Amino acid sequence: MSEAIYDIPLKTIDGAPAKLGDYAGKVLLVVNVASKCGLTPQYEGLEKLHTERKDKGLVVLGFPANNFRGQEPGTEAEIKDFCSLTYGVDFPMFEKIDVVGPNKHPLYKELTKAQPDAVGEGPHRERLKGFGIETGEKSEVLWNFEKFLVGKDGKVIGRFAPDVKADDPRVLLAIDAAL
Repeated sequence: MSEAIYDIPLKTIDGAPAKLGDYAGKVLLVVNVASKCGLTPQYEGLEKLHTERKDKGLVVLGFPANNFRGQEPGTEAEIKDFCSLTYGVDFPMFEKIDVVGPNKHPLYKELTKAQPDAVGEGPHRERLKGFGIETGEKSEVLWNFEKFLVGKDGKVIGRFAPDVKADDPRVLLAIDAAL
């Protein structure tokens, strides 16, 4: 698994080739993000987490996705400007990808296969259903700001529901144990 996930081709938000293997030996928090979502203020907590733990070996990685109600409609340049100017985002950002559906990016195919259940799953799914929003299978990414924790060896070791924030004790304990 670790080699497979490390070798998946990616592109940075600036269009440069990349892969998770560029961060081998680090603990990664992979997050699908969106600029026009009720959960968008999570950028602040993610940046704080990245800043506080990057010297210990944590890297937060943002993957914009427009899969949920068109909440990430911008271009990569617009997304980068928004994140930088609004939330001071300094953690690595990547090109916009699909995290669900027929065009799901290979990275998210591997992440969801390796960790099909999210910690904290429940309240957000029920809220979405209450708004008449269909949700996919439980193993699929539910919404923006779902978080996958990848250990130093490239193995997916955790997954957190969209409404579990970066400063949630469950997230912090899992990250600290992996560091």
